[in-house]
Amino acid sequence: MKQRTLQQIVKQVICLCMVSIVLAPILLTLFAAFKTKADMVNTSPLLLPPFSRVTTDNFQKVLGDKYLLIGFKNTGIILVFSIFFNVLFGTITAFILERFQFRFKNLIMSLFFLGMLIPSFVTEIARFKIINGLGLYNTLGAPIVIYVASDLMQLYIYRQFISTLPVSLDESALLDGCSYFGLFTRIIFPLLAPATATVVIIKAITIINDMYIPYLYMPKNKLRTLTTFLMNYANAQQGSWQNLAAGIIIIMLPTIVIYLFFQKQFIAGIAASAVKG
Repeated sequence: MKQRTLQQIVKQVICLCMVSIVLAPILLTLFAAFKTKADMVNTSPLLLPPFSRVTTDNFQKVLGDKYLLIGFKNTGIILVFSIFFNVLFGTITAFILERFQFRFKNLIMSLFFLGMLIPSFVTEIARFKIINGLGLYNTLGAPIVIYVASDLMQLYIYRQFISTLPVSLDESALLDGCSYFGLFTRIIFPLLAPATATVVIIKAITIINDMYIPYLYMPKNKLRTLTTFLMNYANAQQGSWQNLAAGIIIIMLPTIVIYLFFQKQFIAGIAASAVKG
C-alpha cells in the first residue's frame, strides 16, 4: 500500500513538473505584457508588478499598430487556402493509397515519406528558385504553395485513420450503386472529421508560428504576417520586451480559439491515428 502511494506521489510530482515547464513561459510572457519598461528591469520576471503599476498601454500600442490588422488578414488568407488544399489533397491521396492497389504503389509511398525525412533547409535554394520562377515571390501564393507541398504530415494521419475504417463499408456502398466519387464525398470524407480536426489544429499552429517562410518569401510590409509583425518589437524598437510580450499574447488568441473549437475532434483524431485497426 505504501509503495503504491509513493508511486502515485511520484507520478503527480512528474505531472506537476511537466505542467510547470509548459505554463512557465506563458506566465512570464503574460506578466511582462502588463509591466512598464521600468518594471521590466526592477521586478522579478516571475511576479506581476504592484497593482497600482499594472498597465495596459502595451496592449493598446500593439492593437493600435496598423500592421497588426494586415498581419491578421494575411495570416488568415494563408491559413484558409493552405489548410483547404492540405485537407483536399491529403484526404484524396490517402484514400487512393489505402484503398487501391496499383503498380509502383510502394515506390510512391516511399517517395512521400522520403520527402518527409529530408530537412527543408537542404532544398531551400532549389525551392527558392522554383517559387521565383513561378512568379510567386513577394506574393501570398509563395507560402501557400510551400505549406501545401512541403509538409506531408496530413498524409500519414489520414492513412492511419482510413485504415481503421472497414473495407466492407466501401463494398456495401459500391454494391448499392455508389460511385467512387460518391463513396469518398458521402461516406469516407465525413468519417474523417476527427482526423481533419487534428490536421487543422496542427497546420494552423505551424503556419501561425512560422516566421522563416514569410520573412524570406514575402519581405514587403503589406505582406506581413503575425510573426513578421512581431519582429517590429523584437528588432526595430530596442528594449521593447513588454510590447513584444503583449503582441505575443494577442497573437496567441487565434490558436487557442482554434484548439478549443476542435478540441474533442483533435483528441479523437490523435487516438485514432495512433492505433491501426
